[in-house]
Amino acid sequence: MSPTAARKPGATGIRAKQAQDTRAKILKAAIKVFAKQGYASGRVESISKAARSHDRMIYYYFGSKEQLFVEVLETIYTQFNEAESKLDLDLANPVHGLEQMVEFVWQYYLDHPEFVTLLSSENLHQGKHAKKSLKLKEISGYAISVVQKLLDAGQAQQVFRADVKARDVYLMIASLGYFYNANQYTLGAFLGEPLMEKAALEHWCEVIKDTVLRAVRSSLPVPPDAAALTVAVNEASQNSEA
Repeated sequence: MSPTAARKPGATGIRAKQAQDTRAKILKAAIKVFAKQGYASGRVESISKAARSHDRMIYYYFGSKEQLFVEVLETIYTQFNEAESKLDLDLANPVHGLEQMVEFVWQYYLDHPEFVTLLSSENLHQGKHAKKSLKLKEISGYAISVVQKLLDAGQAQQVFRADVKARDVYLMIASLGYFYNANQYTLGAFLGEPLMEKAALEHWCEVIKDTVLRAVRSSLPVPPDAAALTVAVNEASQNSEA
């Protein structure tokens, strides 16, 4: 075997790694550019410059700007799922587990504003790029399955309603978190409130948790004041009868 032939496997591996790295850099740059400028204004030249690559490499690896944006959407959803998969949800206490999920989704939106921005951009285009993805259905299936595990645990313990659907709970959590973040500037101006201050963010997270739990619980816990009032009324009734 010649020295050239002996080096081929290693050389092929190096080239494959370089190609993988270049592709990843372009994708990472595209997420930043599209998040900042939107799909329509996000230029191929800006992406290649941010990736320290060349325009032709974008077309080589992705085929078109449109297909690159499709992969950007797939990537940000996949990253969300990967982060969610690291959660140690409390299935022994599904009420707490559902609170954990709400807190995770809410914090993820806050920590990853590009996620919210890119979805807002795609909604301006009526989801035409998302509809071309062959992976989003599979990705969403995983997200809903996580909710389903919590519902199954809660229903087995008879603390969650039997007729609650995982899809509905997922939509409730996502919409209450997404709407607040996506419209923080206009809502803040409209309400005259600093919506992104720590106290406001903590309050809205509690609102989401309370709303979701009220929707899924088979029976709502009685507030302490209400319980005390009920006892007082019963005692008064008994005394009057005596």
